[in-house]
Amino acid sequence: MTAYVIADIDVHDAEAYREYVALVPGTVEPFGGRFVIRGGEHETLEGEWRPQRLVMIEFPSADHARRWYESPAYIAAMAIRHRTSTGSLVMVEGVG
Repeated sequence: MTAYVIADIDVHDAEAYREYVALVPGTVEPFGGRFVIRGGEHETLEGEWRPQRLVMIEFPSADHARRWYESPAYIAAMAIRHRTSTGSLVMVEGVG
C-alpha cells in the first residue's frame, strides 16, 4: 500500500537549507520515492493550521518510507535540516 511522508517545515536559514534540498532527492530515489509536493504556494481553506513549507513524498509502501527515513544517507541530510529548520513529519498510508 502506498505511503506518504508529509512535512511542515519552518526554515530558519534558507541559504544553508539549500544544501539539504539538494541532497534529499538522491536519498529518496533508491526507496522508490517521488516528490508530490515540494514547497510552493498554499492556502488554508479551513481551520487554524498555518503551515510553512509543505513537502509530500510518495513511497511504494510504509516499509519503503521507514527505510528511507532510517537510511544513512537521509540521516546525514536530516542533520542539516535540524540545524537550519524546525518542523514536523508524519507518515500516512494511502488508500490502496
